Amino acid sequence: MASRGSVKPFVNFNAKQDADLLRKAMKGIGTDEDAILMLLTARSNEQRQEIKAAYKKAHGKDLVKDLKSELGGKLEDLIVALMSPPRVYDADQLHKAIKGAGTNDKVLIEILASRTPEQIKEIIKAYKKEHGKLEKDIIGDTNGHYQRMLIILLQGEREEGVDESRVEKDAKELFAAGEGKFGTDEDKFINVLGNRSAEHLSKVFEAYKKIAGCDIEESIQGECTGNLEEVLLAVVKCAKSVPGYFAESLRESMRRAGTDDETLIRIMVSRSEEDMLDIRAKYKKMYGESLYRTIQEDTEGDYGKALLYLCGGDD
Repeated sequence: MASRGSVKPFVNFNAKQDADLLRKAMKGIGTDEDAILMLLTARSNEQRQEIKAAYKKAHGKDLVKDLKSELGGKLEDLIVALMSPPRVYDADQLHKAIKGAGTNDKVLIEILASRTPEQIKEIIKAYKKEHGKLEKDIIGDTNGHYQRMLIILLQGEREEGVDESRVEKDAKELFAAGEGKFGTDEDKFINVLGNRSAEHLSKVFEAYKKIAGCDIEESIQGECTGNLEEVLLAVVKCAKSVPGYFAESLRESMRRAGTDDETLIRIMVSRSEEDMLDIRAKYKKMYGESLYRTIQEDTEGDYGKALLYLCGGDD
């Protein structure tokens, strides 16, 4: 599969040369932020790992520590995020979300709802190496139906393909579990949305609309509340379109009073080599303006510039 990322491996890559350029940008008085951000946003994550090793070998110093001491604020957060291998980055974000003051459910939901089963398994490994058992930490920090949904997503065991014989049945059961009765049978929603493949769910949602006369999202909003509502909606949106889900999250991170920079950085970094081109196309279609323009209007300085490089172009 061709990468739909905006960041591609740099063609004439030379790790030692890049390491020397970065050292030069940080040595002496003042820091050449421009050189740093232009170089690192134009390398793939794998290449950044090689630069890290070459930097240590040539200069006897830790590149990430040097970047942290030379940069500050949001630019530092963004550049440091770019230096982490993707699944290690996800694991660290989850750890921060669980172990910080209060749980950052937004991060738990975003990562567990949008990553592929293979990626989830890699995240668990990376988490174990650095922080311990992810499942145990999630159980310790969440409860109820919401907790159960997260744990199902964490198994990374979604079924594959479409089971035509079950589409209609799943749709009817979802209707009976929510709109069709007084009270809600949350377990049914969790079971179907947590275990079926995205392709299967897309068909279930079509059948559901015919039975219920409304979209499944509307039913979830009417039947569930709080974090359970949020995680179920995220799963539905990702089943329909992962790039669409991220386009909407990016819009929300910027088009409110005050920018949610944490979310903006997390999505731009983690999708830059995955599906940024598709996110840009969805964004344009959904909001009638390019993601590039929105970032341009909403951010400034070197930080804004680095985000625009990750975005990779105006549509």
